[in-house]
Amino acid sequence: MSATATTTDLYALSADDVKEPPATFRARLRHLGPGMILSAAVVGSGELILTTSLGARAGFALLWLIIVATTVKVWVQLELGRLTVLYGRPALEAFSDVKPRTRRGGWINFLWIGMDFAKMFQRGGIIGGTAAACSVLWPIAGAPLSWTSTAVWSLIIVAVTVALLQSSRYSVVETASVIAVAVFTLITVALALALPFTEFGWTPGDLASGLELAVPAGALGMAVAMFGLTGVGADEMTTYTYWCMEKGYARWTGPADGTPERDRRAVGWLKVMRLDVAVSWLVCTLCTLSFYVIGASVLHPQQLVPEGNDMITTLSRMYTDTLGPWAEVLFLLGAIAVLFSTIIGSTASVPRLWTNTLGILGVLDWKNPEVRKRTIRILTYCLPPLWAASYLFVQSPVLMVQIGGFGGGVFLVAVVIAVWYLRAHEPDKHLRPHPLVTAALILSSLAIAALGVYSALEVFGIEIS
Repeated sequence: MSATATTTDLYALSADDVKEPPATFRARLRHLGPGMILSAAVVGSGELILTTSLGARAGFALLWLIIVATTVKVWVQLELGRLTVLYGRPALEAFSDVKPRTRRGGWINFLWIGMDFAKMFQRGGIIGGTAAACSVLWPIAGAPLSWTSTAVWSLIIVAVTVALLQSSRYSVVETASVIAVAVFTLITVALALALPFTEFGWTPGDLASGLELAVPAGALGMAVAMFGLTGVGADEMTTYTYWCMEKGYARWTGPADGTPERDRRAVGWLKVMRLDVAVSWLVCTLCTLSFYVIGASVLHPQQLVPEGNDMITTLSRMYTDTLGPWAEVLFLLGAIAVLFSTIIGSTASVPRLWTNTLGILGVLDWKNPEVRKRTIRILTYCLPPLWAASYLFVQSPVLMVQIGGFGGGVFLVAVVIAVWYLRAHEPDKHLRPHPLVTAALILSSLAIAALGVYSALEVFGIEIS
């Protein structure tokens, strides 16, 4: 997956790199990848931290929102993926075409820069959550969850992450992260299904009440943050296009030369990309629903809401209250695996997005593989320490993840605008998706627009009850 793992320019289209698409479902499964990387990155922030917090606050009342949040945004991701496969341009590069624009990028590129500063807090919160779990498991310095202990663990986590991603073994790290998330997700799904056999069991009536389209008083703000953060958010959609490029979907399709052979390859690799997105959506949805149900069943009746550095110990109650004290170690190890996989995903992807942004701004030559490789490496060293510093300053992982959620919600509206602009101006319109897919994209866009309106009103202090 790494751009540094091969001499081939993974962001250039050449007729020499074309490859026949798989013809069967089983063969397509062997070419999945970008969606799994995204799933590994998504699980830690929204699902483990914010979704359980929302379940603890609102009970089952917002279960319907989990399904909506994870499903609605998939259609935008699919369209971005389609445009990337067909034209071989990652998202930020394509966004620079959206007017109004300057010689050094468009308005969406500058909005992305602002959004990423908000996301810095979210990534810091994920590092903080990982450090807190490590501190409870093994304090090292000072008492568990003390500033000294979490600071030391934050430094260790950053050092290990940078060391792993500066090596040439990123594919090994990627595989290990996906396996860790898969294992923890299976444990969480199993626990959610086993809850009816404990004192914190849920009933079919609880699930039915959670499917009523209502938002309880006082939960709207957090619900909006969760909608912006849960599932594939704006930054993950943007990142997905880079992984599609590096996986090879666009290169294997080849340059748009107008030939029937190229169209046939495009149709085949688009089928692979759609399957990749569908599998990723299924993983994220199952994981999110499980975390929410556990939070609503175990934490909500006890009025336990994850806050501050006590977030980890509060979340561990989901396990200890149902399985016994011994389960705390199980939870901590699983939480570390899930959160660390998210750190790995962010550290692997964000330097690529910033390198592309610097290329759009004219600071460097993005199309030069050596320059791109060197800049990504430098940013991999520099960015994680900044994220960790933000956590040590704020010391509230849940709040930091919420800040990132609001920032991502605003940028999500810009991504929708970009998708429709690029769709309207694409040179080759005969490979557009089925009309039903377009209808789903329209509904998705309207829902995201509503999110953007609410977020804008929040910025200006206008409350909606």
